[in-house]
Amino acid sequence: MLKEKVKELLKQALEENPSLFLIDFKMSSDHKIKVTLDGDNGVTLKDCMAVSRTIEHNLDREEEDFSLEVESTGATTPLVLPRQYKKNIGRILEVRVQDSNFEGKLTVATEDSITLEWKAREPKPVGKGKVTVQKKQEIAISDIQEAKVVLKF
Repeated sequence: MLKEKVKELLKQALEENPSLFLIDFKMSSDHKIKVTLDGDNGVTLKDCMAVSRTIEHNLDREEEDFSLEVESTGATTPLVLPRQYKKNIGRILEVRVQDSNFEGKLTVATEDSITLEWKAREPKPVGKGKVTVQKKQEIAISDIQEAKVVLKF
């Protein structure tokens, strides 16, 4: 029953801030609640606090003892939802699919697929040497095993 009440409060908190969305919700048997959020414009500490307060202030610790952790996705956390791909258009992604890996700039993201673009050096069709070519790969989101934003310093 506690789990259902927490889910309802979480839904209410996310409706109050539509730019936020749920990545993961876990609740252990000893009532440890863990909520992971992402947002179209990132997630601030205030966002996490607001969601935490909405949940915590509407539960009675006298009825149920619980612990609550509300966090944002990390910079190296794999992307899992189409909405996350859309917010990362223009960034470099590393994408692993069944039999190969791709690293390129995310240029298009839809509900079903993404498009990566990158430059590669390939042998000239005629003669010696190499030439730089523009590569483009469309990948179905359902085929992606793991996708992460590449951080460059």
